Amino acid sequence: MTTKELIIQALNEIPESALPEILEYVRDRKAEHSKPIVRKEVWDAYQASIQERDEVYRRLANS
Repeated sequence: MTTKELIIQALNEIPESALPEILEYVRDRKAEHSKPIVRKEVWDAYQASIQERDEVYRRLANS
């Protein structure tokens, strides 16, 4: 039996009054997994741009 089938089987055994809470939990997990993942290259480029700006500001302050 697949994991999905086991989940459905377990849901069929849960009282109706508990299902709204479980639905909320499932929606939260779905939203968490659909968040965009920041790739390492993008993050590294962002960090490099911060360092570059810091250097420019430092040079301007010292001039």
